[in-house]
Amino acid sequence: MFRASDTKPTGHKCGLSKVCPPGHMAFKLTSGAASVVGPRMCLEDNLLMSSVKNNVGRGINIALLNGKTGELIKTAYYDMWAGDVDPFIKFLKEIEDGTIVMMASFDDPASKLNDEARKLIADLGSSAVGNLGFRDNWIFVGGKGIKTKTPFEQHIKNSADTNKYEGWPEVLEMEGCIPRRQDSAR
Repeated sequence: MFRASDTKPTGHKCGLSKVCPPGHMAFKLTSGAASVVGPRMCLEDNLLMSSVKNNVGRGINIALLNGKTGELIKTAYYDMWAGDVDPFIKFLKEIEDGTIVMMASFDDPASKLNDEARKLIADLGSSAVGNLGFRDNWIFVGGKGIKTKTPFEQHIKNSADTNKYEGWPEVLEMEGCIPRRQDSAR
């Protein structure tokens, strides 16, 4: 017997186009749009940060997650235009090994970033943070204790020739499957 539900597309976690394999967590990350719409972060169908939740702000938005369970540890945002980079550096230094780190730009992520902050983000697996500039769009998923550069990163330069919005590049969106942290037997 034919049922209408047979033709309905299957919804995947965070709206992903596919199901993640066992031992992985589904994520979707969207950068901010100009200075108007904030970034959005989702992990395993849990909306972590968004304008709707009213927990995003100008600069770098960051969510810390347990690498084994995906449980949200903390969210924060740091204004890299008018704010002070020192509290951001302190925050980055306190991230514990095994933590998944999600970051998304909103408005301007880079004006106050100094070499120390950029190195701490690079140590989380970023390869683009060194080139991050004024009003660039950037999204990133890395981890504390990661040994390689993460495949989960996108960066688009702010350029008058290519910007989608006046003064800002287009929104970045990325989805994927993050492997759960597996501790080896001792």
